Amino acid sequence: MIRVTVVGDALLDRDWNGRAGRLCPDAPVPVVDAPAEDVRAGGAALAATFAAADGADVVLVTAIGRDAAGEQLRGALADAGVRVVDLGLDGPTPEKIRVRADGQSVTRIDRGCDPVITPGPWSSSADDAVQRAEVVLVADYGRGTTSAARVRAALAGAADHRPVIWDPHPRGSEPVRGVDIVTPNAAEVGHFSGAPVGALHEVLPAVTALAGRWNAAVAATVGAHGAVLAGAGAPAQLVPARPVQGDTCGAGDRFASALALARAAGTTPLAAVAAAVHAATDHVAGVTPCVRVLPSHPGLEPIRAALDVRARGGVVVAAGGCFDLLHAGHVQLLEAARRLGDHLVVCVNGDASVRRLKGAGRPVNRIEDRCAVLLGLECVDAVLVFDDDTPCDVLRTIQPHLFVKGGDYEDRPLPEREVLQAWGGEVVLLPLLEGRSTTRLLHAALTTA
Repeated sequence: MIRVTVVGDALLDRDWNGRAGRLCPDAPVPVVDAPAEDVRAGGAALAATFAAADGADVVLVTAIGRDAAGEQLRGALADAGVRVVDLGLDGPTPEKIRVRADGQSVTRIDRGCDPVITPGPWSSSADDAVQRAEVVLVADYGRGTTSAARVRAALAGAADHRPVIWDPHPRGSEPVRGVDIVTPNAAEVGHFSGAPVGALHEVLPAVTALAGRWNAAVAATVGAHGAVLAGAGAPAQLVPARPVQGDTCGAGDRFASALALARAAGTTPLAAVAAAVHAATDHVAGVTPCVRVLPSHPGLEPIRAALDVRARGGVVVAAGGCFDLLHAGHVQLLEAARRLGDHLVVCVNGDASVRRLKGAGRPVNRIEDRCAVLLGLECVDAVLVFDDDTPCDVLRTIQPHLFVKGGDYEDRPLPEREVLQAWGGEVVLLPLLEGRSTTRLLHAALTTA
């Protein structure tokens, strides 16, 4: 389990969700009827809950007020499994309240946000949380947590030994020396660079300039376009996002948290940004996160998604394999598997597992790439990685109704069959597409090289 420490400004987010079918008689504004309240962690606290939901061991270093909103925020963090090092806040916990009608925001109300109250002093517990982390995520919301000299010294020291991801804010502090990747949005790129960034072609040189100024990689989110990645002295690269519609609130925190976990897992900056774009896009679309770039554990969100489908009476289907070189036979099998139910989880052998099963030259594609390709298929709802020789432990966790394998297993023993019997699950063998196999592809590549 990867150890993550998030440092930054915590908020409490409230949504008042109702319906609007008429205008107010004394003003041309909608009347929002009977709003229901949704309360959740916000700011740095939201980034921390995202990381925890992805299966990380998370500590949040922040400042929370001793008021009703603060108690709600502490409760939300405890429910998410996030441990808190509270620096203390001598004032109200900041709240951001969105009034929404039929899925659209009508207005926002801020409470306890102005004036900004300086957090309490950095502590030895905060130092310990930073030092034990494998990755540090700084979620700056411009409320002073990252401006104190002792805080900046601790973060600069951490950057010498582990990745530090810095999500900046126009009213916050610039990144300390040695950070791994900075994650501004397009507006923040314009603020820090002083350059106009109204169009994508204007963002690219500004991101490159910031990378040189901060001597760090910069991964700037650019809305529906995805993200732009540039390193110091390197040209900018666009990592596109697939088109989706939905609520963009929290997408930046989802991007930063996914990026931090990917970097802690050892992925390259480009691969980490691609994983983060995918995660943020899923968040906007309302899709349960299902990319796992942490081979050391199965990840919580895909498991929760499968269990939720079961709880709603839906049929969960699982398929398993190495999926090293995805070919037409794989696609046919997975599409057929998805048609058998309501939710398809693909259980993928981790790199070490593939080597044990296939030999020292395999896999050709590492686990992050195999997951990314699988998740590009419309029929795949989630991916889980396992490091054993069989997915039996994963199957015991998600308890699918059906487990799909290719027809070449017809006369071969399947340990998964006995495992599924414990909850009444069944193994389904589907016909293979003749002449398609990874072995055949590798042989053809070698003989025609």
